[in-house]
Amino acid sequence: MFETLISDASPRWIAGQIAGFIALGLFIAGFANKDDRKLLLILIAANIAIVLQFALLESWVASAMTCIVILRIMLARKYHRNLHIMVGLLVLTLLTALITWRDWSDAPALVAGLVGTIGMFAFKGSIMRWWLFCAAFFWVLSNIVAGSIGGILAESLVMAINLVTIWRIELDKRRLVTRTDT
Repeated sequence: MFETLISDASPRWIAGQIAGFIALGLFIAGFANKDDRKLLLILIAANIAIVLQFALLESWVASAMTCIVILRIMLARKYHRNLHIMVGLLVLTLLTALITWRDWSDAPALVAGLVGTIGMFAFKGSIMRWWLFCAAFFWVLSNIVAGSIGGILAESLVMAINLVTIWRIELDKRRLVTRTDT
């Protein structure tokens, strides 16, 4: 089966898969990190690979949404909780989806873009990661539609790593409370 898959694959498809696996490694490194600042920097690099992956797999809404994700990450670092910028990015996300939309198979990328924007601008710490967990679920669906093996694995692992990191953050909070109580 694997031999058939590779023999039928175009160079463009193979390049898209490679980009997805590069993103996978970067996502693991980013979401395993408890430092929000480092998380955001690594996410920029991972999402550049995802833009390339979706473009190579001709999933244009997902590729465009991921470009906005990169912009969102850069802006969220400096303008966290800025309602005007968040709303501007939400409008940009909707307009971009409108321009690149083909059919309802593009909906998961749109939902992922909207949920991720709200999460990154409105929240921090474990709450932000819950919103990013939900966005990752819709990115999994988008990767299924695009046919990206690396992307499916990357976003599935993002979901799992987010859960572990949320647990670690909450555990650190409990330890801090315990130390201050003694």
